[in-house]
Amino acid sequence: MKVLITGGSGFLGRVTARLMRKAGYDVTILCRGDYRFLADEGFTVIRGDICDRTFLLNAFNGYDEVQHIASLTGISTIKNPFYKINVEGTRNVIDACLKNRVRKLVYTSSPSVVFDGTSDEMADESAPYPEIFLNPYSESKAEAEKMVLDENTNGDLLTVSLRPHLIWGPEDTNLIPRLLGRALKGRLFIVGNGKNYADLTYVENAALAQLKASESLQEGSLVCGKAYFITNDEPVLLWEFINRILEGTGLEKIKRHLPFKSAYMFGAGLESVCSLLKISKEPVMTRFLASQLATTNTYSIAKAKNELGYIPKVSMDEGLDHLFTYLKQLN
Repeated sequence: MKVLITGGSGFLGRVTARLMRKAGYDVTILCRGDYRFLADEGFTVIRGDICDRTFLLNAFNGYDEVQHIASLTGISTIKNPFYKINVEGTRNVIDACLKNRVRKLVYTSSPSVVFDGTSDEMADESAPYPEIFLNPYSESKAEAEKMVLDENTNGDLLTVSLRPHLIWGPEDTNLIPRLLGRALKGRLFIVGNGKNYADLTYVENAALAQLKASESLQEGSLVCGKAYFITNDEPVLLWEFINRILEGTGLEKIKRHLPFKSAYMFGAGLESVCSLLKISKEPVMTRFLASQLATTNTYSIAKAKNELGYIPKVSMDEGLDHLFTYLKQLN
């Protein structure tokens, strides 16, 4: 089966590409840049932008499936970039699939599409989209997910959406580097009482979910047109886990606390300033970030287990061992 992976040069994309190739798929990666490691690993690469509609309509010819992982992430308050890439880009992906009779589309979403700023405790897929989103990223991902799942009802394209939470592990270009960077600069505080739980997803498990979704997405399958939460199924005390990472990399544990209300109001103020001055750079704090750091965010993956056959393979402890080994090799 020929599969095209958008964002295949990114963290989740590259691990998914390796896993799918190992499973026997003929994998092509679509990405904007020129990445030597992809060529070194023997991948076929198409350079292009999902926002370039004309390019995309031609690029999808000859594929059986698209894994749409490319996305703009972040906590910036400027809406346009998120809407252009996550919404319009996904619309282009859908239309390119339809034009070229690609049969299957696996979309990588996020649990933030149902996050309203309060705790999610073992939330399942019945959780609704919030009436008001805390940031443009969440809103754009929700709008894109709706488009993808709605398209399945038309019958010309089989679709499924995955919602992996906080993907981490070796080669991470986002979560771990940001965490370590803030800690090194002394800008990391425990927001709230530090007793909130979180579900995270080791990257190889997230990639496994992408593969399982591909295998399960068949005509008449239960998974068609549905969304699934994906985690390691091992909720952890968020700040305890963060301190384990810091200690494992030779940094001091975080002990300083910042009250949630203070962080939230500080974030709200920074958002107002950024919006007023049209500052695209991410603020150091936002309402969304404060809420994520102080609330419990855990999700049931019973549906993914039962319908996708997704069972996490790498535990949190094993993942930490892999991460520390990787980071030591970099030094």
